Amino acid sequence: MQSKRSVFAALAALSGVFAQPSTTVSVSFDQTYDNKTESLDVVACSHTIEQLGFTTFQSVPNFPNIGGAGVVTGFDSSGCGTCWELTFGDTSISLFVIDSSAPGTFNIALEAMDTLTNGQAEFFGRVNATATQVGTNACSLDT
Repeated sequence: MQSKRSVFAALAALSGVFAQPSTTVSVSFDQTYDNKTESLDVVACSHTIEQLGFTTFQSVPNFPNIGGAGVVTGFDSSGCGTCWELTFGDTSISLFVIDSSAPGTFNIALEAMDTLTNGQAEFFGRVNATATQVGTNACSLDT
């Protein structure tokens, strides 16, 4: 339990260190992230996220608001386990980063993108949204 608290504390500290102003990003979806029973072993942030005690996508408290982000530059990079507010129009979601994506992009679960686009994810395919890093508590993680 102490180890889990230490990881939460480290993620909270990183959230403040990497906090930045809003930026425009490209958001797409990948239905792999909608598979609630998928093992975290298949994503770039597996070790970081598994240290928090999670083993599958659905075990992450913010599921289905999970996905990849360009801030993850490699296996278990400093962008792993960060939380971001994505805003499209008047709708915002909090997204927990578990994987990598191309720089300047987020690749998220279809269900999360449907929430962000009011059910229009498949119609749009890709949207420009505003991204702001927020504390991990916004992604339902105790810090």
